[in-house]
Amino acid sequence: MDFKIAVLAGDGIGPEISVVGVDVMSAVCEKFGHKVSYEYAICGADAIDKVGDPFPEATYEVCKNADAVLFSAVGDPKFDNDPTAKVRPEQGLLAMRKKLGLFANIRPVQTFKCLLHKSPLRAELVDGADFLCIRELTGGMYFGEKYQDNDKAYDTNMYTRPEIERILKVGFEYAMKRNKHLTVVDKANVLASSRLWRQIAQEMAPQYPEVTTDYMFVDNAAMKMIQEPKFFDVMVTENTFGDILTDEGSVISGSMGLLPSASTGESTPVFEPIHGSWPQAKGLNIANPLAQILSAAMLFEYFDLQEEGALIRKAVDASLDANVRTPEIQVEGGEKYGTKEVGAWVVDYIKRS
Repeated sequence: MDFKIAVLAGDGIGPEISVVGVDVMSAVCEKFGHKVSYEYAICGADAIDKVGDPFPEATYEVCKNADAVLFSAVGDPKFDNDPTAKVRPEQGLLAMRKKLGLFANIRPVQTFKCLLHKSPLRAELVDGADFLCIRELTGGMYFGEKYQDNDKAYDTNMYTRPEIERILKVGFEYAMKRNKHLTVVDKANVLASSRLWRQIAQEMAPQYPEVTTDYMFVDNAAMKMIQEPKFFDVMVTENTFGDILTDEGSVISGSMGLLPSASTGESTPVFEPIHGSWPQAKGLNIANPLAQILSAAMLFEYFDLQEEGALIRKAVDASLDANVRTPEIQVEGGEKYGTKEVGAWVVDYIKRS
């Protein structure tokens, strides 16, 4: 297969982990006989500094014309600490999702046997936890009508039937591929938008008779993820709730640097680690590249290249088992490895396999 990949490194640790992701993808393509080309584009704070726009039109064109986007991270403290800033790096993310029609964010939450001790939860709670969070990505409060003055502000949480139906379809279809259990998360006891979500989910559920469908208020779901993470198989929810719950789920594994994600929809899919730009670590060669590497695995799997994705996952597992780890997950007294060294080890494993 021929791949044309848009590479958006972004801000903070983004450029460092982006290099690793590209190296891993290139190694896999070489091994399996795929051709791959890369086109690089700017986004986030880097793009604001250069052209005044966190997702410029030129970057959009690069993404639109690619088969997939390998994305890293955006964000910078100089914008976080300025509530009056009119342009922010994160607006580039929202613009990318909206322009590419990426309405479904797929975030796997899984644990690694050798890292159970790193989870903030007891090992017996998280051992074997493996579920998908599916977040609606282009609707709700993030994109609804907004207003702010010195005394009043509001964000409109609006959803339409087609928006809800298409993301629920994604949820049901993933449940069919997994353990046939779908949890629809809402706040239907308070919010009208959530009541529409629940109504439509109940209408659609009979179309998937093999799937056990249950419904959970978002506050209860947040508690359940901590009390019994192994309860979940596939979880689907709206944009704001999904943003919060997926970050909560990400720490179950013991490190945000371990989990990838995919954003899919009407146009070019985007694959990215779930962590942020971690600007404090920029240039220090300490950022964990495994989430970026596993994003490449999700990219191959999206194109139904399961063997390629499986090899990347095998390489990641092998690196962890061999204690080839960045500082935040390294065992006490273990050898010191940086971002580059972990990436090089994984690439070498792929080439030798």
